[in-house]
Amino acid sequence: TMVVDNKAGANGNIGAAAAAQAAPDGYRLLFSWAGTLAVNPSLYRNLPFDPQRSFEPIALVAEVPNILVVNNDLPAKNVTEFVRYAKEHPGKLAVGSTGQGSSMHLALELFMRETGTKMLHVPYNAPGLATTNLIANDIQAMFQLIPGVIGQVKGAKVRALGVMSAARSPALPEVPTMAEQGFPKLMSTTWFALLAPKGTPAAILDKLNAETNEVLRDPEVRKKLADMGATTLGGTRQALAEHLAAETTKWKHVVQDANIQLQ
Repeated sequence: TMVVDNKAGANGNIGAAAAAQAAPDGYRLLFSWAGTLAVNPSLYRNLPFDPQRSFEPIALVAEVPNILVVNNDLPAKNVTEFVRYAKEHPGKLAVGSTGQGSSMHLALELFMRETGTKMLHVPYNAPGLATTNLIANDIQAMFQLIPGVIGQVKGAKVRALGVMSAARSPALPEVPTMAEQGFPKLMSTTWFALLAPKGTPAAILDKLNAETNEVLRDPEVRKKLADMGATTLGGTRQALAEHLAAETTKWKHVVQDANIQLQ
């Protein structure tokens, strides 16, 4: 049995800071996500914790990919055509996101960086409004996490061009990945992980890793996550450490190139 102490605020920084200061006894853990762990170090000047030094990795849990969706009137039917259209209309395509520095915004910046395109970023405070405006053609495209737009895709209200994960999403298996379409560097997923305060004994960490992986092998758990558009991950403690380091470096370059700063 686990008790969730939800400490929201500051894009996850408040909860992570509290977990970093907790006793390293195996009873106080951090369940967090890519934004807090891999992106915030580049977005915020003074974090009260260091994701790679304040915690011990336990395991990756799951990931939810971003997906590129466009208005149905846009002539692009795939990512290659979308890139071509964007280059033919530099700065004209309005692309929505859920806010400055959000996963969706960074997916856009990564896309422009890797494809050499220039589009207009339109941040929204309300994700639902962005989707409504996309359907109305007030914006022409949007990067969004699959659960936030799956209903509109299945209802043919918008057109999905590509998923930003290594494999197709079980929630939308008909939508090809970016890599399948010739863009292997366009990877943007919101992943979730379990960590412990620095100094937690290795024996405890190994036990927590084993139990986490056992839970993630449960067919019912996998189905529930898949129904929400998520893919189960799991793996070793080292795999999480390496993934965190790689993601931190990747998003640091994107944030710096786009000159994004929240604090």
